[in-house]
Amino acid sequence: MEIVWITGASSGIGEALAQELAAKGHKLILSARNEKKLNELKSSLLNPEQVAVLPLDLANLENPSKVIDEAKKFFGKIDKLILNAGISQRSLVNETKLEVYRNLMEVNYFGNISLAHALLPHFIENNSGHFIVITSLVGKFGTPYRSGYSASKHALHGHFDSLRAELMMENKNIDVTIICPGFVSTNISFNALSGSGVSTQEFDDSNANGLTPKQFAEKAVQVIQNKEYEALIGGKETFGVYLKRFLPNVFVKVIAKAKVR
Repeated sequence: MEIVWITGASSGIGEALAQELAAKGHKLILSARNEKKLNELKSSLLNPEQVAVLPLDLANLENPSKVIDEAKKFFGKIDKLILNAGISQRSLVNETKLEVYRNLMEVNYFGNISLAHALLPHFIENNSGHFIVITSLVGKFGTPYRSGYSASKHALHGHFDSLRAELMMENKNIDVTIICPGFVSTNISFNALSGSGVSTQEFDDSNANGLTPKQFAEKAVQVIQNKEYEALIGGKETFGVYLKRFLPNVFVKVIAKAKVR
């Protein structure tokens, strides 16, 4: 069984992934800002002695290499890193402060690539490793109310597509999987940033009616096991990716009318 490090593990998709992977016998390192919730999750998992807790705030990742060293101490190495931590946004562009966009990029983009960049030498040394990046369908296309969130997820796609190409070019035995969730019933919209930078504390109907975190995790773990390059996981909203690709003029009109809140 492998050693899997999950960020954003204290709730939602991250929590469900931890439950699914623990049930399959993997050793886990759980990271998020809320240490109390991480410890509660650890206690609830099968074989909690095979689970380590490492509190982490991607917005204040001053020394990523030190964090990597701390993570390696638990089980001696790391086989997979699931980059799941992030924050969302629900606001119109003309009502959003610039610092909100900077905050979104700092956490969702710079925080994630900093951690991956610091772990890459460990993967290269071991001649194996697997980056799993949880992005979003809005990493493939933009929708109303999510301009900054969408931009940060687009950035992750660009970065990790490039990293994958380089690793393949250099014949490194390191995989990169990008997973794009559609609507999943989590608290992501409740914690999303408003235009002023405070959480909206409102749930989106679209998310509430989406996949359960468990349903998502079951599909995602299969994608991870198969080492797929990219996967879309969700309901009918995933067809938006194909609509934009093949009928972009139609997509523009459809997305402007879509009920995304």
